[in-house]
Amino acid sequence: MTSDDGVGASAPTNAVTRSETETATPEPLLTGARTLYAVLAVTALALLVRVVGLGARIMHWDEGRVGYWALRYHENGEFFYRPIIHGPFLPVVNDWVFTLIGISDFSARLVVAVVGGLFPLAAWLFREHLDDTEVVGLALVLAANPLLVYYSRFMRNDALVAAFAVFALGFVVRAVDTGRLRYLYLAGASMGLAFTTKENALLYVVCYLGAATLVFDHRLVDIAARGDSVAGYLRSRPAWAKRRLTSRWNTVEYGAGVLAVNLLGAFAVFLAVVAFFYAPRPELWQALGNPAALLDVLDEATIGAAESFYDSWADGGHQDHPYLPFFYGLSETLVYGAGVALVFAVVGLAVDGYGSHGARTGDSGDGGRRGRRWLVAFGFYWGVASLIGYPIATDIEAPWAAVHVVVPLAFPASVGIAYLYRETRASVATRDTVSIGLAAIVVVAALSGVVGANAAYMDSTSQEDKEVLQWAQPENDLKTTMQKVERIAEANDGVDVLFYGSYHPTTDEELLYVEDESSLDRMPPGGPSWHSRLPLPWYLERAGANVTSTEPSEERTELQNPPPVVIAYEWEAEEVRSQLPEYTEHRHLFRLWSDEIVVYIDESAIPEE
Repeated sequence: MTSDDGVGASAPTNAVTRSETETATPEPLLTGARTLYAVLAVTALALLVRVVGLGARIMHWDEGRVGYWALRYHENGEFFYRPIIHGPFLPVVNDWVFTLIGISDFSARLVVAVVGGLFPLAAWLFREHLDDTEVVGLALVLAANPLLVYYSRFMRNDALVAAFAVFALGFVVRAVDTGRLRYLYLAGASMGLAFTTKENALLYVVCYLGAATLVFDHRLVDIAARGDSVAGYLRSRPAWAKRRLTSRWNTVEYGAGVLAVNLLGAFAVFLAVVAFFYAPRPELWQALGNPAALLDVLDEATIGAAESFYDSWADGGHQDHPYLPFFYGLSETLVYGAGVALVFAVVGLAVDGYGSHGARTGDSGDGGRRGRRWLVAFGFYWGVASLIGYPIATDIEAPWAAVHVVVPLAFPASVGIAYLYRETRASVATRDTVSIGLAAIVVVAALSGVVGANAAYMDSTSQEDKEVLQWAQPENDLKTTMQKVERIAEANDGVDVLFYGSYHPTTDEELLYVEDESSLDRMPPGGPSWHSRLPLPWYLERAGANVTSTEPSEERTELQNPPPVVIAYEWEAEEVRSQLPEYTEHRHLFRLWSDEIVVYIDESAIPEE
C-alpha cells in the first residue's frame, strides 16, 4: 500500500529514497583537468602492466619469424618488403631498439608494449563527443581489455595498427572540433604508421567510410521521421559544408583554400611515412647520396609495395577457407577475452540511444539531449563490420583478429561503463546494496580477465586459455632449455646445433632440414622446412650459433661426431636417443596441443658460470 505522495507507507522512518537524495547527489568526480589526470593515470598503469615481465614468455612461432628477419636486417642492413611478414615497421624500429638496449625477448616486444600502453591516450582526442566519465571509460577498455593486454605484449602488428589507426581517427575529429590544421598532419602521420605495420590498415579506412555512411543514413532517416524533406536536406549540404568549414577555419584565420592545401600536405606526410618504411635497404641510404636513384627507390616503396601486397593477396589463397568456422572461432575469442566489453557495448548502445546525454563535462547525464550520438553509433557499426569481415580477410584462424573487433566496440562500451559508474554512485547514495553488489561483480569480472590474460602469458600450456592463445605457441619451459643452448653456442667451437631432419608422420611434410644454411642469411628462407624450426632460429641467431641439419630419409640416419645440441621431433626421439645415450633429453610442447620437440644436450659442453 502506498500513500498519496507515492512513498511506501510501510517504509521505515530512516529509509533513504532516491527522490530524497537526488538533490544531495555528489558533484561529478571527473571534470575538466581531472579527466585528463585520470586518463594519464590509466595510461601509466597500462604501460606498467604491459612492460613488467615482458620477456618472461618464450617467443611464439610468428614472433620468432619476424624477429629472425629483424635480426638479419640488424646484422647485414638488408631489408625489403615481404607481405608474408607484414609491414616493415617492426624490423625497422627494432633495429634501432636493438642498437640502444640490446637483443632480447624483452627488447623485441618493447615497441609493441609501449604503443599498446599509450593507446588509452587516444580517448582524450574524443572528449568533445563523450562526457568525462565516458572518456575515462574508453581509456579503461583500451588499457585493460584482456585481449588488448595480451597482444600488446606480443611482437605482432595487430595492437600497433589498431592504435595508430584510432589515433589517426582521433586527430581528424580534433581537427574538425577545433579548426586547428596541425591535427591533420598528425592524422596523416598516424595513418601512415598504421599502413607500415599491417596491411589491414586498409580495412580500417574501409570501415571508417562504411560506418560514416551508415551514420549519415541514420541522419536522413531521422529527418524523414520528422516529416522534413530529405531531398531538401541533401541539396542544402554543399552550401552548409562550405559555411561550416569556412567559419570553423576562419577562427584560426584559415580559409577553405588553405584547408585544401593542408589536406594535401597531410596526405604528403602520409606518403612520406609509408615511403620511408617501405623503401628497401640499403638502397634507401644509397639513394640519399645519389638523387638520380631516389625515384626508383620511392617507386619500389609505394607502387612496388602495393603490387607485392596485391599479388600476395590475390595468389596466396588467403580467402580459401570456410567462413563459419572462422566466424565461430572469432566469436568464441571475443566472448572469452572480451565478454565484459561486449556487455558494456550493448548496454552503452541502448543507453545512448534511449537515454539522455549531458554536456561534455557533466557526469550526471540529467537534462541532456536525447538520441544516439554519431561516435557511439560509428563505433558499433565499425565493430559489427569487423566481426563479419575479418573471418573473410584473415588467412588463418587466430585470436589476434579479435583485437580489431574489441577496439571499435570500446566506444559504445565506454558509455556502458559510464552508465554503471553513475548508477553505482546513485546506489551508494540510496544504500542500494543489491545494485552495488552487481556493480562489484562486473568490476571483479573485468579485473579477473586481465589477470587471466597475464596468467596465460606466463603459463602458455594451459588449454583453458586456448581461446586467447594461438596454437603455434611453444610451452614456456623451452625458454630455459634454449638458454642452455645459447650458453653452449657462445663457448663452443665448430657446429653447435644439429636439426635432425624428418618427415611429418601424417602429412609427409619435410621438416627441420635446410640444404644450404647460408641461404638463411637473406630473405626469403632457403626452403619451407625452415619454418618448422620456429621460433628457435630467433634464439640461435642472436646467440651466433653455428647450425646445420640432416636430410630426412626413410633409412636410419647415423649421427657422426654429433654437436653438443641435437634437436628433433618427438617421433624421432627413440632413434636419436639410441645414438646419444650420454645426452640429456628435454621434451617440450612445440605447437600447443599438437607437436612436441626434443632437445638433446651434452651437459658437459655448458660452460661454468
